[in-house]
Amino acid sequence: MLDASARGAWETLVERLDAFIGRRLPREDVEDVRQDVLLKLHRSAPQLNDEAKFGPWVYTIARHAVIDRLRRRSPVTAADLPDFPAPETADVEDRPLLNCVTPFVARLPSPYREAITLTELQGLTQQDAAAMTGVSLSGMKSRIQRGRKMLRTMMEECCALRFDGRGRVIEAERHPAQPRCGCK
Repeated sequence: MLDASARGAWETLVERLDAFIGRRLPREDVEDVRQDVLLKLHRSAPQLNDEAKFGPWVYTIARHAVIDRLRRRSPVTAADLPDFPAPETADVEDRPLLNCVTPFVARLPSPYREAITLTELQGLTQQDAAAMTGVSLSGMKSRIQRGRKMLRTMMEECCALRFDGRGRVIEAERHPAQPRCGCK
């Protein structure tokens, strides 16, 4: 028979797993991935020799389950890019580029588009994005850096950009002579 403290520990584990998984995946995937993690925990529990390492062991299994779920998804396409909020609901800093970023990201070559989409638009860490795509961490960092440089070049060809003291874009305006380049 299980005592009441075991039930509390179980509920705490499930809550923490849901929070961990929920920060990395869409809400509809959380329960499925949690079940995968719990099944793996159950199957591999006899292999855990050091009880002090239980927490890191659980999160390692959860992290791998999240990465497995992300790998099973189809490759990132322009349709997968998130919709940006309308200008009236967006942060003031984001307004100049709301209509420009997505078309430019969609025009990047595949490895750079995936790197930028996963890290900048979907919010994955560089390490998780590297694991998901099967690239080394330094390779992912290079792709992100090159992708950002390509984005900036494309945007500067299309738009006149003005930066603040920190190098952040504060204004973007399409060049009058430039045909429709992606900005709306």
